[in-house]
Amino acid sequence: MKRLIIAIGLNVLIIIFEVTFGFLTGSLALLADALHNITDIGSMILSLWGMKVAARPSTTRKTYGYKRAEIIIAFVNGGVLLAVAGFILIESVQRLFSPTEVAGIQMLIVAAVALLGNGLATYILEKEAHGNLNLKSAWIHSLQDALFSLGVIVGAIMLTFTGWQWIDPAISIVLSLFLLKEIFAILSESVHMLLDSVPSDLDFEEVKTALLSLEHMESVDDLHIWQTGSHDRFLSAHLTVTDTDGQERMRLLMKAKSLLLEHFRIGHTTLQMVTTEEAKALECEHCN
Repeated sequence: MKRLIIAIGLNVLIIIFEVTFGFLTGSLALLADALHNITDIGSMILSLWGMKVAARPSTTRKTYGYKRAEIIIAFVNGGVLLAVAGFILIESVQRLFSPTEVAGIQMLIVAAVALLGNGLATYILEKEAHGNLNLKSAWIHSLQDALFSLGVIVGAIMLTFTGWQWIDPAISIVLSLFLLKEIFAILSESVHMLLDSVPSDLDFEEVKTALLSLEHMESVDDLHIWQTGSHDRFLSAHLTVTDTDGQERMRLLMKAKSLLLEHFRIGHTTLQMVTTEEAKALECEHCN
């Protein structure tokens, strides 16, 4: 959370810098980039709020707590990123055929400062981004800014030596396509979680086979695996075992829970364990 607050602070400083020089130099490009950074701050604040909400305890009304806030906000941020990247891509394609003159040395200096700030913010967020979908979307926002600042610098330098006006939009197109790939990955994973799908790094059949390999296990039915956040995995299953006494059944239950936690990182399990005869009496009609 502290890293995200620092990243927000850096983006605020970048906006002040870009707006100031935008008015001083009359550069609409700088003002437009400052506006883009404002949308990024909004997304980062949303991510920060999402982290606070997700940490709230569960209630009798919301028995899972607010864990899904992380996923919902990541999905919203992904949508905003998609819109911004799509707009830049369309604008870049138009400018490719109708090049406009890129600003001079002032633009290069401001872009260099923006790159420094955005690069630092991206580095700060990177460590935690891969373990939290919400933070990953904030990290992509910051990475997007850093890459486009780098694109402006490279384009400005190349323009100085070649005079080719199409370089700036061409670089923007390449960067937009790269970012679209990352954005679609965030949106895909968000939808995946919202639909209570099996976590992407788990194999449903592998989990089922592992449970079946336990001693006394006859069948595994009504197996469901899902997650409410980046670190919260759940599993429920109907386990049919051979006729065993209560003590042996308890040992088997503990083995199953230990297996799921150690090999598949599934910490929240609900297991119904019955014998073959008891299973017949239950007449489970919806077991998978």
